[in-house]
Amino acid sequence: MVLRLAQLHHIFKSMKNDKTPVRKGDQAPDGSRGSKSAVEAFLGKVQAISKRRQPGGGRLILALDATMSRQPTWDLACQLQGEMFDAAGKAGSLAVQLVYFRGFGESQASRFVVDTQSLKKLMTRIDCRGGHTQIGKVLSHCLKENKQRNVAAVVYIGDAVEEPIDDLSDKAAHLGIAGVPVFVFQEGNDPTAKTGLTEIARLSGGAWFQFDQSSARILARLLSSVAVYAAGGFKALQNRATAEDRLLIEKMGRKPNT
Repeated sequence: MVLRLAQLHHIFKSMKNDKTPVRKGDQAPDGSRGSKSAVEAFLGKVQAISKRRQPGGGRLILALDATMSRQPTWDLACQLQGEMFDAAGKAGSLAVQLVYFRGFGESQASRFVVDTQSLKKLMTRIDCRGGHTQIGKVLSHCLKENKQRNVAAVVYIGDAVEEPIDDLSDKAAHLGIAGVPVFVFQEGNDPTAKTGLTEIARLSGGAWFQFDQSSARILARLLSSVAVYAAGGFKALQNRATAEDRLLIEKMGRKPNT
């Protein structure tokens, strides 16, 4: 369920009318009411509304950084995407859209496909090219797609963040409000990238993971867990209950048995 502006207005209005005393530790540095406690109250109410949206739904966006440094990961993703369909097939139908950016401002999105071979053909036609990250475009596209029809989850694979983190955080928060979690898989250990990518995952209600070329099998199992979630929601993850399924549930702030 997408959170409407009217609902946000109602939440904000109820915050303003809330007469609950402010604890000393929650006051702003100038002694004014409302910094920490008001923000936490707002986020808590937004989270409560967002949880009413049922997960699953069968549409997953697979977003990849296709700049030159990503060639090894792109080849790896081509190999692993088939396992996403295989895992999701037992939980429900899955349609995957490929989104990528590369070069000088190039950003493309495929149609949604429902079989392994179609997605593999799309991916193998694309070569990586030098350029800066365009994660903001990806997140904006996901918001647009979700307005047209429910997107159950987004997977993003990349190794760098070269855009203002505050701008990306704003878009990620809107995805979180809409109930669209972003599952971020970061290759390498760039600290700037980690700061931005973990915020995207946190604010959208998704999860952040780190991997390298030596952990391809772990990446494959985690991607299959995301696919199962997109196809069948938390219930499907709980029914399958692999170690990665349980990890994904915990990373999203749920208890494995709830």
